Amino acid sequence: MATFSRNKTATKLVVSLIVIAGTCLWSPTDLLSAESKTSSAQPSKYNRLVDESSPYLQQHAANPINWFPWGVEAFEKAGKEDKPIFLSIGYSTCHWCHVMEHESFSDGEVAELLNKDFIAIKVDREERPDIDNVYMTVTQALTGSGGWPMTIFMTPDKKPFYAGTYFPKHQRWGRPGMMELLPKIAAAWKTDRNKVLTSADQITQHVVRLSSRQPGTKLEPEILDQARIFFVGAYDPEYGGFGKSPKFPSPHQLSFLLRRYYHTKDDQVLAMVKKTLTRMRFGGIYDQLGFGFHRYATDAQWLVPHFEKMLYDQALLIMAYIEAYQATGNDFYARVAAEIITYVLRDMTSTEGGFYSAEDADSEGIEGKFYLWTPQEIKNLVGEKEASLFTEVFNVKEGGNFKEAGPGHNIDQNILHLLKPLPDQAKDMGISEARLRNRLEASRQTLFEARKKRIHPFKDDKILTDWNGLMIAALAKTGYVLNNPKYTAAASKAADFILQNLTAANGRLLKRYRKGKSGLAAHLNDYAFMVWGLLELYQATYDTNYLKHAINLNEKMLTHFWDQSNGGLYVTADDSEQLLVRSKEIYDGAIPSGNSVAAYNLLRLAHMTGKTDYMQKAEDIIIAFSDQVKQYPAGHSQLMVALEYALNPNYEVVIVGDPQKEDTRLMLAALRRPFIPEKVVLFRTADKNTAGAISEIAPYTRSMTARNGQATAYVCQEFACKLPTTSIEQMLDNF
Repeated sequence: MATFSRNKTATKLVVSLIVIAGTCLWSPTDLLSAESKTSSAQPSKYNRLVDESSPYLQQHAANPINWFPWGVEAFEKAGKEDKPIFLSIGYSTCHWCHVMEHESFSDGEVAELLNKDFIAIKVDREERPDIDNVYMTVTQALTGSGGWPMTIFMTPDKKPFYAGTYFPKHQRWGRPGMMELLPKIAAAWKTDRNKVLTSADQITQHVVRLSSRQPGTKLEPEILDQARIFFVGAYDPEYGGFGKSPKFPSPHQLSFLLRRYYHTKDDQVLAMVKKTLTRMRFGGIYDQLGFGFHRYATDAQWLVPHFEKMLYDQALLIMAYIEAYQATGNDFYARVAAEIITYVLRDMTSTEGGFYSAEDADSEGIEGKFYLWTPQEIKNLVGEKEASLFTEVFNVKEGGNFKEAGPGHNIDQNILHLLKPLPDQAKDMGISEARLRNRLEASRQTLFEARKKRIHPFKDDKILTDWNGLMIAALAKTGYVLNNPKYTAAASKAADFILQNLTAANGRLLKRYRKGKSGLAAHLNDYAFMVWGLLELYQATYDTNYLKHAINLNEKMLTHFWDQSNGGLYVTADDSEQLLVRSKEIYDGAIPSGNSVAAYNLLRLAHMTGKTDYMQKAEDIIIAFSDQVKQYPAGHSQLMVALEYALNPNYEVVIVGDPQKEDTRLMLAALRRPFIPEKVVLFRTADKNTAGAISEIAPYTRSMTARNGQATAYVCQEFACKLPTTSIEQMLDNF
């Protein structure tokens, strides 16, 4: 199941909360001793979820359970009928969500118990991260970890009193089953109400306390090294990555470490990043035929993945690989970034230009089946000679290497993966690297075309504003670094799509688009990630319209999400639905927190526009969460990226010239390749008739002109500019 625990601090909170709530939580012995019932409940064909846009909710539309979407109707019914809420949160490509749906939610006996004693609500966590955030905090506090599917029992006024993740139909392996759990909780609601309500109040009070932390003090430079030291200690020198298993890509951790390397020249840090990125690309976590990364590896070797593919992972990994290319000059990392983009543009892009959310781990009800191969299948498709080469390079074994294969898996099935770089393998085989690559590519194409005929995993085709913002940033950044207009055009098309289709009449963002319909109020991540994408798009195109949109969305974010009392940004807007608490989040999990990205954006915008109040807002975000960050700096790696920007020398570069002339293009191109993470580049045309757009945004550029009709660079540090130069070499010497 998709699970995680956040950090050591969270564990301490768990202990205190379990003691507080222990008076009304039932012991495992009590839960496991409850007797199950049978029923002859007959399912209706569809429930209310059939009318929802979310693919996840629609997956449950034929359940015999009387599901409600989250909304007033459900809570009013719960209050009127005096029933507790059964809240189930998941997402469409979640393997264990599918298992629970099949085992429990499609079962008539479970449905009878739920329908009789509870009001059942389904929530797509990707559409409603605000709800997910609140109840994930509860689940982690009560269980010590969290994940999906997430299961919450709560009162009609949204106060939780019991939480868990996956529950089978019947108890097994010490885990209570739905048939045992539901009668026990229903009985407690009816006969021991005071204890249930007391527990709900205590849990709610605890969550409220967690969400109302006071600001701390400034973070000092030493905290950057504290985070580095943690990663050095957690590093796996054999396989790369951090910890043992499971292993998540967590590319924002690598982006932070690249910045630490840039500022300290610590070769150990760079070696950690290089090995991690290399071993991930070699591993089964990477789709060797179709490209793109799976969600995470279940083992330390990066071999056996959880096979779902998420858009946000692709976006963040593209950025990590392209920054590694900038930092090292090794074309390998640029090739990987390009491969991931190939997958995204081929399989995850709508005709309108927006990006789909995810692909499932399962096909034909079996996790990973779409991606696995037997030696004989390969031989049949590419012939014995090429199969011998391909199976040697990609470690395909007669006995299979998928050691965790379950029901439905052939014993000879293999996850394609590499153990050594291709240049080394070519040397071992006595052939040229180019020859080896050509032969492997021919076989890859043949196998890929054959795989296309298999039953594909389910694709979640909803378009989310926040995840699209990340992919826009990744494509624009890679298009900029590699000077690839195809990538930049894809980023522009997606940005235009979001601005046109996911922007309300009042100029504020919406959350989700699917099948021609936009809807749901946007959250902090939607604004922060879209601003990030638009800033990268401006850097790639120098189109001031994208910079204007970034500034406008940033202002709306500050207006509607800012905590006026303690600083920082709430997950939800000031006019959003009132939940149990109005959360603020800084922990950088699989996706960086909106606050971390917003702080990074604000610093960049400050240097682009010259507006120092943006710097103050970024500092206020950091101070708002500083006490929390100090307890576990490595858990806030994207904030560490922002802190690197705030505490180290940073540069504003203004190029003035004629965009049609070669000298201007060469000067702009010279800034693409180097890894200079704390720089922004603005372009001002030498034509006085068109130079005003950037001058309105960045008034400090107004006096900057081209010298002697040549492209001219102004390199500034903290808005103090060095002498202008028409020499590319002199420009680069200023960094």
